[in-house]
Amino acid sequence: MSLASSSISELRKKLTAGEISSADILDDLASAIAARDPEVGAYLSHDLDAAKVAAADADLSLPLGGIPIGIKDNINVLGQPCTCGSRYLEKGYTSPYDATVTSKLKAAGAIPFGRLNMDEFAMGSSTENSALGRTLNPHDLSRIPGGSSGGSAAAVAANLAIATLGSDTGGSIRQPASHCGVVGLKPSYGRVSRYGLVAFASSLDQIGPLTRSVEDSALVLQAIAGHDSRDSTSLNAEVPDFLSGLNDGVAGLKLGLPNEYFGEGIDPAVREKVEAATKKLEAAGAELVEISLPHTEYAVATYYIIAPAEASSNLSRFDGIRYGHRSSNPDDLLDLYRRSREEGFGAEVKRRIILGTYVLSSGYYDAYYSRAQKVRTLIRRDFEQAFEKVDAILSPVTPSPARKLGENSDDPLTEYLSDIYTIAANLAGICAISVPCGTVPADGDKQLPVGLQILGPHLGEAKLLRIAKSAE
Repeated sequence: MSLASSSISELRKKLTAGEISSADILDDLASAIAARDPEVGAYLSHDLDAAKVAAADADLSLPLGGIPIGIKDNINVLGQPCTCGSRYLEKGYTSPYDATVTSKLKAAGAIPFGRLNMDEFAMGSSTENSALGRTLNPHDLSRIPGGSSGGSAAAVAANLAIATLGSDTGGSIRQPASHCGVVGLKPSYGRVSRYGLVAFASSLDQIGPLTRSVEDSALVLQAIAGHDSRDSTSLNAEVPDFLSGLNDGVAGLKLGLPNEYFGEGIDPAVREKVEAATKKLEAAGAELVEISLPHTEYAVATYYIIAPAEASSNLSRFDGIRYGHRSSNPDDLLDLYRRSREEGFGAEVKRRIILGTYVLSSGYYDAYYSRAQKVRTLIRRDFEQAFEKVDAILSPVTPSPARKLGENSDDPLTEYLSDIYTIAANLAGICAISVPCGTVPADGDKQLPVGLQILGPHLGEAKLLRIAKSAE
């Protein structure tokens, strides 16, 4: 097995035994990227020389000592670009600071390596919305890798990264993890600091790992979790040892199967794989319990009011004045704002800014945004009541496997509906993970991955990872 295709735990054993060096891993990754990334398109940039300087000083006694980790290009790394997949930040912006997760990775001995492609400002589910080039699914280059963390998932799946960080606002870690056949973890809201993450929707965004194994996800989460005074939404809660009970199994646990997640609209082949995975957990000693999450049908509509509203506010800072794209020769200040944003933002970003501004505008706030917040409370209560009966919830990640490139280019509503199983976790602030549970046939002899989604209560990552390990 090549170093580039190894897990964190496998590499750590070789590093501490002196069999390899961190520079060896970086060289292997660089060779893999040069050979395959021109067709996959996972990376926007990477600096091998800077990474090797960090590798020379790597402390191998630390939990992630010497391990390179790829970073989604909306998370700041000191001295590196942070484009958010947008023309707006493509030129002229280099990060002057580290995001808290970046600092924590470095403190754990890891080496941030490479900037990974994404839907522009994390708005999308396919990575087709990146203004800087598409990322393709390594299992079938005619299909999407998912999004918005498509580059992060594809890099791990194509053996172009050992592990990566992504961000999840409505499924943007879990959905590409499912489509690419890797593990993707969305921690509970507040478990991981958002300081240094370029905000899309501040009440929904959360940073998490994409890895080859559940154990690797636990290792990365252990490093990045914890309170941060620079993030007002960061929780001052104890961080448990996520590795200690990882192999305790599922015997005696109750796992919920929500009726609303196994109804109409799910591809029969996906349903078969997910149900087979739930049966294996039952055979391992878990009790499967039918439950209801009655407000599921309102989740998509609620999300696409709240998320664009917060996006329209967050993206107002991109005005052509302080940093990023600035239109040349404007007529006046208003013309500068208008033209800079028109030239810098892509179609999907503009669509969501317009929608968000509309639902926040005078006369529509109560009819849309205020009502959506009330429905969000109902969705959160659905999960709270469910977790009084079960330890975790099992479901598909997506209704279907990865679609063809361009398939929904003229139908954004259909694209939005593909997130139906993932967005409720963000609205409720709970933790969730996608674990590979098989493949389904595609064109010719190709096979497309399918993910099992496991949802846990708020701050319930330790048990969630234990269940995910058993499913794996």
